[in-house]
Amino acid sequence: MATIKCRNVTFSNIQAILFDKNGTLEDSEAYLRTLAQRGARMIDAQIPGIGEPLLMAFGVNGDRLDPAGLISVASRRETEVAAAAYIAETGRGWFESLTISRQALEDAEKYVGKAASPLFVGSLEVLKSLSDAGLKLGILSAATTEEVRAFVQNHQLSDYIQLEMGVDEGPSKPDPILFLQACQALGVEPSATLMVGDSVGDMQMARNAKAAGCIGITWVGKAENVKGADVVINQLDEIQVLSE
Repeated sequence: MATIKCRNVTFSNIQAILFDKNGTLEDSEAYLRTLAQRGARMIDAQIPGIGEPLLMAFGVNGDRLDPAGLISVASRRETEVAAAAYIAETGRGWFESLTISRQALEDAEKYVGKAASPLFVGSLEVLKSLSDAGLKLGILSAATTEEVRAFVQNHQLSDYIQLEMGVDEGPSKPDPILFLQACQALGVEPSATLMVGDSVGDMQMARNAKAAGCIGITWVGKAENVKGADVVINQLDEIQVLSE
């Protein structure tokens, strides 16, 4: 058990911490923006005029990516369905729309490549210190489990991360079942587990699962993106272990 302090908020009797990936540990803005732009272009090539509305839906405005936008926080399946809905509005059948959406995003991903996005500055040191303090650490992401595993491998985090969990089939954030499943896999109670994330969905999921607490991180300084957090931080090193 450990006592965790973030700014003026203290969490007692903590056994585990779950982290979101995109926008929390991983600085994936450039990758996600390029993925959204390429996917929208590929769909627009087949259905002219749909590109700009799609980019707005994805959360891309010029060279800026909305950290609360679709491409930033939704699962891959949700992104495909949302894009398919825009395609279906043009009169295409639903299954055709879904096929176009899925293929475009898959092709965009291949085009962008699998180069690892960087860790946010200080992330590795924070994970190491928390692990050294005896806390169980896991990643619970809206990305696929395959992407989470690749992230852990690329950044050599396996010594610190004990759970690599994404959204594949089944529920997506903010469904609390995901948090409950993650806690069960780690062998800890939700009431002894903190959630660290950069979206409202992370906060809602953990709160509804009766987590020990919700830590919202906003590297871009927008506290509204983590509404519902018990405390909002701007750097991961604001998470401090007071005692064990």
